[in-house]
Amino acid sequence: MFRKYCFSIAGYFLILCLTFLLSNCTEPSQADSSDERPNILFIMSDDHAYQAISAYSDKLIQTPNIDRIAEEGLLFTNACVTNSICAPSRAVILTGKHSHLNGKIDNRFPFDTTQITFPQIFQQNGYQTAMFGKLHFGNSPKGFDQFKILPGQGTYYNPDFITKNEGTIRVEGYTTDLITDMTLDWMEEERDQEKPFLLMYLHKAPHREWLPPERHYKDFTQRTFPEPATLFDDYEGRGAAAANAEMNILTHMNWAGDSKLYPEVMDELGIAETANWDKAAFEREVGRQNEEQRAKWDAVYRPINEDFKARYADMSREDLMRWRYQRYMQDYLGCIAAVDDGVGRVLDYLEENGLAENTLVVYTSDQGFYLGEHGWFDKRFIYDESFKTPLLVRWPNVITPNTTNTQMVQNLDFAQTFLDAAGITAPDDMQGESLVPLFKGDTADFREAVYYHYYEYPAVHMVKRHYGIVTEDYKLVHFYDDIDEWELYDRKKDTQEMKNVYDDPAYADVVADLTKKLADLRVQYKDSEELDQMYIDMYKN
Repeated sequence: MFRKYCFSIAGYFLILCLTFLLSNCTEPSQADSSDERPNILFIMSDDHAYQAISAYSDKLIQTPNIDRIAEEGLLFTNACVTNSICAPSRAVILTGKHSHLNGKIDNRFPFDTTQITFPQIFQQNGYQTAMFGKLHFGNSPKGFDQFKILPGQGTYYNPDFITKNEGTIRVEGYTTDLITDMTLDWMEEERDQEKPFLLMYLHKAPHREWLPPERHYKDFTQRTFPEPATLFDDYEGRGAAAANAEMNILTHMNWAGDSKLYPEVMDELGIAETANWDKAAFEREVGRQNEEQRAKWDAVYRPINEDFKARYADMSREDLMRWRYQRYMQDYLGCIAAVDDGVGRVLDYLEENGLAENTLVVYTSDQGFYLGEHGWFDKRFIYDESFKTPLLVRWPNVITPNTTNTQMVQNLDFAQTFLDAAGITAPDDMQGESLVPLFKGDTADFREAVYYHYYEYPAVHMVKRHYGIVTEDYKLVHFYDDIDEWELYDRKKDTQEMKNVYDDPAYADVVADLTKKLADLRVQYKDSEELDQMYIDMYKN
């Protein structure tokens, strides 16, 4: 009797188990292959100027693979950043909060790792997550099932990678290609086909010191590139901030590290180092090459050095500026060509493996960059070449191909956009706005102005602290700390931002309106004079 009862109970539980299993087969959970939430591929390069993407301008370079994203999707022409410097930009992207709230105001101060980042939220909501390439801060990013990241800035040749499972490893090859290889290997070998993925594919290039791969430097070093109209800018018509910045190609760019003048050639010609890391940067980067790589490098760059030696004594300052500009463009753009190669490989993989239709693809940079405009390299300013960033987005069946948007969108918006696309509720303390309505063509009721704040002063390049408000038509800026100056630019009439019209009576109403709106934005985003002073005091200590 007891055995018969036990068997009947066992049979009952067997039926329950079978019922449960069958019900789960017919009604999959979010983690099953029927999960229709989009995959998200976030591609970000470092210091990639929008002027160096042919979807924006084809004067300098053709980038057919990056352009594919815009041709099949949406090109933003007023995408911008909240703080134009590498690590703070990345912190804003991860947290969806302005620098003064996430605490990563500059490249010096550490990132508060107790903060919740959007990849953590994706991971908690059933997404498989991975990161490959340059994070820039921290060596154990949270919220990732897999990662392989460069330590700090990383190197262009034979880089080290901090990995989740293998510790720190050194990999032979060219960094841009290796990051692409790792990304493709993960999709092929580790991707869980029953889950949607969040994949962050992050390039070091084209960050300083701009070392291209052999396949591109052999070509690009033979090219001559058009000069920007403002290459010899004297900064008349603007304030002290522009005049005192230390980012001029001729006087502030490193000769060895940046222009690839060999240290022994500098010594022979009596050229002093521009900065105390000038020759060291050359040795760190070029010296990282193996014997075969160095032989190929020398075969191209030694003749450039010999030609410079032969002409140096007769070169004027104008000649030197032009020579350094061409050297800069040849190497910088050669690095971008390699990024474009990698983007093409990844896009091809998505298409060849049936993933393109349900993958939201974003290409952007952590900020803009000067390519000789105003005589400058680097970033940091609220002026357009630094403040604006490329943003190209493809999402089949959601975004109409080959469309353009001029509205003021920011890297502050990325976290909330991705969460919205995945149907995940964003935390209340995120400060951006979802771009998903813009993807769908609903452009009404979106913000009219963005807020910007730069902090890293006094520091390299000596760009003064400033904050400002930017609309499609105007830009109002307050430089503060050791100066107190205001600038206003008419973005439609003065596209190169050559004339400060803050004191022009014709713009008095614009100044009054934007000054009030700027004050309101500082309240909205919880910024204040007290925070300004706190961060100034932190630098003094």
